[in-house]
Amino acid sequence: MAKRTIIPFGPQHPVLPEPVHLDLVMEDETVVEAIPSIGYIHRGLEKLVEKNEWPEMVYVIERICGICSFGHGWGYCKSVEGNLGIEVPKRAEYLRTIWHELSRCHSHLLWLGLLADAFGFESLFMHCWRIRETILDIFEDTTGGRVIFSVCKVGGVRKDISNEKLAEIAKILEGIKKETAEICDVFIEDGSVKSRLVGIGTLSYDEAVELGAVGPMGRASGVAQDIRTDGHGAYSELESFAPVVETAGDSYARCLVRIGELKQSMEIIIEAIEKIPDGELEVVIKGKNPEGNFVARLEQPRGEAYYYSKGNGSKFLERIRVRTPTNANIPALVKTLQGCDLADVPILILTIDPCISCTER
Repeated sequence: MAKRTIIPFGPQHPVLPEPVHLDLVMEDETVVEAIPSIGYIHRGLEKLVEKNEWPEMVYVIERICGICSFGHGWGYCKSVEGNLGIEVPKRAEYLRTIWHELSRCHSHLLWLGLLADAFGFESLFMHCWRIRETILDIFEDTTGGRVIFSVCKVGGVRKDISNEKLAEIAKILEGIKKETAEICDVFIEDGSVKSRLVGIGTLSYDEAVELGAVGPMGRASGVAQDIRTDGHGAYSELESFAPVVETAGDSYARCLVRIGELKQSMEIIIEAIEKIPDGELEVVIKGKNPEGNFVARLEQPRGEAYYYSKGNGSKFLERIRVRTPTNANIPALVKTLQGCDLADVPILILTIDPCISCTER
């Protein structure tokens, strides 16, 4: 039996964008076991529900994560709206869907750039983030923010986007489609990229189901689960959406799923802009507080997230609980690391698109 050593990996590492810590049990250059540790940046955001009134809590929930901040705000609002039993106006649902898919675009472009950086493809990294800047410019133009947007509120949205501005956004997305396709083709076709991804960190369909993998991590292993299929927001009226699924289950398949979702999100936004109805932006809520329990589900860029709220009829919620996709994907990550080479560990960690600030709420 080869001698085993334990190598601490993270929370600070030149390749990792997130403070994840792993104890890697090694035999020579092969990982035998990976033991994760979390807790370095825990902030106790869920506890703040006891001090912030429920309409204001959306600003706190958005700060769970800077990349999927809009989705966290929407998920919280969906949960409280379910508690209150209110129906959001159709135009507000369309605007939420457009902003959410823009978040998916910028998240996947960020991830593609970080993946390129992980295997030393610096120019590819720069091009991915250059296109991402265009998406962030749209956010800044329509919400006033580039990280935290604060446009989602319980009952609807705080801001409208004029039809002229929506048409301009559609034109911008049509313009960057070709650039995006060219960059994605490098990830798909380039031999040096494929040599670092194909056959690395394979997760079978059965393993993905057993370990509860969500989002692109699960769909890359053939699990055709995407909560957008339930038709919330505007998804029930859009034909551009269908779950993007691959079956190989390796790092390359996870890359292909995110590339497919990036291209699809642009089509979803363009179709939503074409179909968005006129109308009110919010339901005015007066003299009513949440009471009871409600769970809302939302497909974040990294996978399915749960938002649980418990109201007691007062202006303060009794409990908020968020289960994020990275939290669900850590068991699958540990499985993919077993048997891999030490040099592949950073890339395998990146293929779940980790967000430790989401995990440590």
